Parts: sequence; structure tokens; C-alpha cells
Amino acid sequence: FGSSHLPDLGVNTPRKVKAQPVLFWQTRAAMVLCELMSSAPSSFLATWATISFLTLLSVVFFSGSVFWVYYVRPSYEKWQYKINPKFPTPQDVRLEIKQTLKGIVAAAFAPSLSLYLSQQGRSQAYCGVGEHGWGYLAGSFLVTWIVADFFEFAYHYLGHSVTAMWQVHKHHHRFYNPSPFSVIADEPPDQVIRALPMAIFPLIAPVNMDMLFLQFGVFFYAYGVYLHWGYELESLDAHHPWINTSYQHYAHHALSIMNKPYHTGFYIKLWDQIAGSTLEKCSCSKCARAKGERSLEAWQKLEKPDYSPLLSPSFWLGGEKRA
Repeated sequence: FGSSHLPDLGVNTPRKVKAQPVLFWQTRAAMVLCELMSSAPSSFLATWATISFLTLLSVVFFSGSVFWVYYVRPSYEKWQYKINPKFPTPQDVRLEIKQTLKGIVAAAFAPSLSLYLSQQGRSQAYCGVGEHGWGYLAGSFLVTWIVADFFEFAYHYLGHSVTAMWQVHKHHHRFYNPSPFSVIADEPPDQVIRALPMAIFPLIAPVNMDMLFLQFGVFFYAYGVYLHWGYELESLDAHHPWINTSYQHYAHHALSIMNKPYHTGFYIKLWDQIAGSTLEKCSCSKCARAKGERSLEAWQKLEKPDYSPLLSPSFWLGGEKRA
């Protein structure tokens, strides 16, 4: 690390870190991607394969753990907060996962390009706190978050307004009752474009690479799992004035079609409020509980799918028509 063949990314060398031991933990915490770049091969394809694999691990951890707790092992107490009382079929979940595998490779393109350009010294990416300081790091996180959130809203809105874009995006709406595995269950063009800010931001201004990857890989993806969770939180219900909740995104999946772009935002509800693309009628789980629609009797009558076929190779190969 810090050898002469690498571009200067603003990272202190080990010798300088020893001179300032009080900052050692701060520097090491921000060196993860710099170390990856220093040891990674110069091949873009190798970097793309590595990021795809890491993205797969992220999907398995975040989406898989939530799916296990709320879909494989549901309970009446949990189900009372489910937006759509019904569960998706194993066949639907299988299709979500297959679509997600394509989405993983596509979504990894832009961050791989960003890392590659950084390694080649062709962007303004940097690691560590460097000369920019903590204030710039915090400010850049806020700015990139808001800009990326607006970009996601605008692109998604156009996906329901422009015929050619809808022809690509409509495949995601096959999952009208989504599970946590549907976060990036898109066609490749959608995922390539949605992840482009990761490559563009460091070309425009100095951006900390660890912050950027943490923001998109954890901050955005984890929230995407929440939006596709299919359940609601007691503390963050559908009636929040400025945050898009899991209910808004469920309603988007269930009701949005071409020329009806309801709730296309990600975090901030303001974008949809300005565009007039919000739904006034509410059928969230909180309202359903108030109407007595989440009773124990309803739970006992509800069909609970057996998701164990998802562990069967023959099911994935299409040999089993029923689960």
C-alpha cells in the first residue's frame, strides 16, 4: 500500500500513521477500499467480478436474513404489520432471485468502473480523511445522498412515463407483492443506470470512496430491503409527512403502471409530492389493524407457503411445477 505505482489518493502512508497514533483507527477504518485498489489487478473485468461477488454476499446477508425471519418463519405478531396479508408464492420468489442475479452483475458495473478509474488516477476519488477534513466528508455524504435520491426518483418516474423506458422497467412490476429479494430484481439496463452516480460523483468532485461505497452498498441497499420488506414499522408508518415508507413502495409495486407513476421516490417523499405522484387513499397495515382486518382468525385461515423448495435444485431447474 502506498507504493509508487498507485495514484495519490490522499491516504497517509503507514510511516505517517505511526507518527500520529491517535488517528490510526480513523485512518484504518477508511482504508478498506484503498487497500482493495492497491492489491486489485488492473483488469476492469477482474474488478467487476470481485464487486459482483461482494454484492451477492450483501444480497444474501440483508435480503436473505429478513426473508428468513418474516417469510420462512412468520408469526401472527409479525403478520399484523404485513401490508398485503398474503405471501408471495415460492415460484414468485424464485423469479425474484433469478432476476436479482442479473441485477447484481449490472449493478456492480458502475462501482467497478469507479474503482477502476480511481486506481488509474482518472477521478477525484480519495481515501481517508485527508486534507478535506471531517466536515467535508459529512457534507459530501449529505449532498451525494440527496442528489442520488433525486436521481433515483427522476429516473424511476421517467420509467413510468416514457414508453421505451417502461418496456424495460415493467419487468420489476411482475412482483406486485414483493419480498426482500426484489430490491434489485430489475433488467440490467435499469440497474446500470441507477448505479451510475457511483461512477459520476468522483468525476465531478472529490469523494471519499469508502463513504460512497458504504452509502450505496449499505445505506441505500438496506433501505431498499426495508422498502421491499412487505411489512411496516410501528414507529415509521405510512402517514409520515416526508419519508417514503415500505407501504408507499408496496403501493408503487401494486398500482404503478405506464403513465401512473405513484411513489417513485426512494427516501424523500417531497419529490413525489412536488410531481403530484402520491396516493391519497391508504390501505396500510396500521389502517387494516384499526379496521379489524388483522385478526387471529384471519391469520389462522391464511395460507402460509412452504418455501423449502427454494433449497431444491430441481425446483430451480424448473422440474417442479408446484411447491
